[in-house]
Amino acid sequence: MAQLPDIDLPDNPRLTANMTHFARALRAAGMKVGPGRVIEATRAVAAAGFTDKTDFYWTLHAVFVSRPEERRVFAQVFRLYWRDPRYLEHMMALMLPAVRGVQEDRAAAPAEKRAAEALLDGLEPDLPEGRDEGDGEEESEIEIDASLTMSGEERLRSLDFEQMSNAEVAEAKRMLARLALPVKPLLSRRTQAAVRGAAPDWRRSMRDAMRQGGEIRDIATKKRRIRWPNLVVLCDISGSMSSYSRMVLHFLHSVANQKGAGWARVHGFTFGTRLTNITRHLATRDVDAALADAGAEAQDWEGGTRIGDCLHSFNRDWSRRVLGQGAVVLIITDGLDRDDPDRLVREMERLHLSARRVIWLNPLLRWEGFAPKAAGIRAMLPHVDTFRAGHNIASLAGLAAALSRPDDPGEKTRLMKLL
Repeated sequence: MAQLPDIDLPDNPRLTANMTHFARALRAAGMKVGPGRVIEATRAVAAAGFTDKTDFYWTLHAVFVSRPEERRVFAQVFRLYWRDPRYLEHMMALMLPAVRGVQEDRAAAPAEKRAAEALLDGLEPDLPEGRDEGDGEEESEIEIDASLTMSGEERLRSLDFEQMSNAEVAEAKRMLARLALPVKPLLSRRTQAAVRGAAPDWRRSMRDAMRQGGEIRDIATKKRRIRWPNLVVLCDISGSMSSYSRMVLHFLHSVANQKGAGWARVHGFTFGTRLTNITRHLATRDVDAALADAGAEAQDWEGGTRIGDCLHSFNRDWSRRVLGQGAVVLIITDGLDRDDPDRLVREMERLHLSARRVIWLNPLLRWEGFAPKAAGIRAMLPHVDTFRAGHNIASLAGLAAALSRPDDPGEKTRLMKLL
């Protein structure tokens, strides 16, 4: 057996053990952390020292974090594991059911629930003292009327994507794969022969008469053809939208690969600081491979937001190719833009004129007191047909209702009064 070189460990062996358990928690939370990373982290801390918490945080961050989307998970696991002296009680409050008073509990922060699950993996709640699972004492039986309680699936439908744990995200993806986004066909100006058509087909009638010596025996009829529109999705992948955009892209992949959904073709674009066409990646049957390729194609994940520039690129390079024949445009963004609002107004107006219908999904609409105060939202809102929330499974399922009712404005009418 090959002899491995000795590793210079920090003086405190307890710190090394804690770092190993911390790496396990990161791996349980979904990060790709192996034994090699633990060895590198040990060497890095030995070189940097353990004198300042900020230096210690960024030392481990440099070793364990390799992708932008892992920063939030790392920050939450680090805070719960190293910084909060009562992290276990805090996590138990997040993970275990308890009887609460009338006060409202604080909602879990983004990625906090996954961090709590990772650190509580295998932990069972303590039984009261003097009691054992095998005790034969009679317990008072409490009857609970659960007729009005939600099932687990119903609860998951209304749960915010950003507050989901790893297991809930996996189950939500399975539910999204079953969602359908049907669309009604459009009547084309072109016609086709029909036995009981609504309009006479004089050309075909004359051709038939010429085959019969010029005698017109029957009047041929025709009807208008039907065609299916394209679906064009513009998905914001900036830092504030990363949790939502991944779930939306998973839903978009299922729509693009559904047979009989009605769409002629589904085009997908991501934007942050630049526009990226991911349509060809959505054609891959395997959803994990498709989203992995799309993520490699889009180099601006969790970056800034320049909606005006990205819409200008779309209108200039792609609108004539994909917006023909009554395409429906679906925009998923929070509208928090860094560009000039006047430029955004011009590009949104052009997009609205080129598309048959523009639907905007905004996760910020989940807040009860939402108002169009941001300059980007005020610039975009007048140039969309429908404005709806897009933060959970129920909001994405509601798209079917919005598509079936062309005159459904969503929340646009109410918010336009606040402009």
